Amino acid sequence: MEYSYAQIAKMIDHSLLKPTMDVKTLEKGIQVGIAYDVGSICIMPYYLKRCAELLVGTTIYASATIGFPHGGHTTAIKVAEARQALADGGQELDMVVNISKVLSEDWDYVRTEIKAVVDVAHAQGQKVKVIFENCYLEDKHKIKLCEICGEVGADWVKTSTGYGTGGATHEDLKLMRKYAPASVQVKAAGGVRTFDALLAVRALGVTRVGASATAAILDECRQRLGLPAIEVAGKTGTVQEY
Repeated sequence: MEYSYAQIAKMIDHSLLKPTMDVKTLEKGIQVGIAYDVGSICIMPYYLKRCAELLVGTTIYASATIGFPHGGHTTAIKVAEARQALADGGQELDMVVNISKVLSEDWDYVRTEIKAVVDVAHAQGQKVKVIFENCYLEDKHKIKLCEICGEVGADWVKTSTGYGTGGATHEDLKLMRKYAPASVQVKAAGGVRTFDALLAVRALGVTRVGASATAAILDECRQRLGLPAIEVAGKTGTVQEY
């Protein structure tokens, strides 16, 4: 498999979502994402505006979560969250479906809610990743969600929040790539912590990976490509904790 550093780095949504991260940690985490030139930095909504400001002049997208992590918010609240994130400079929104409604197979509700958020984002030229939280679902639910996401024009289908009982599996990624239309990309989240793991899901058709082990993954990529190590200002050694 051939790849360039840029192709791999731009697959990564650098995740800064742990609720225990203080402001100092978030600031350092953003600088890590910038130094490695990732695809996007996905940050807690309250810090999105600051993140977007720091990303001005880069090719990195500012992203945040909607209805995170359990998806049980009302549709009105998810739409309000989306509007606020867009106002704060968000370019990609990672929205959790209403898991309860999915398990209840209330597909009209699920479709209407996803469409509401997608429409708000698309009206401003921005994108939406729809998080299924596959660890709680049966295949029939995942397949139906893929079909709905295609119908309403979602930009990605995404395996997990990273905060459920399981993350991305190869079986789920194959299923999602099979049943989501070609216009909808697939994002793996939860458990992709090494460069080899990233390459494995890339081979399955995944275009984005949610990762907190960004530095470890991309350090290995650069080493294999014979590129110099990346140093983050004010920090020495590994930055794998972000």
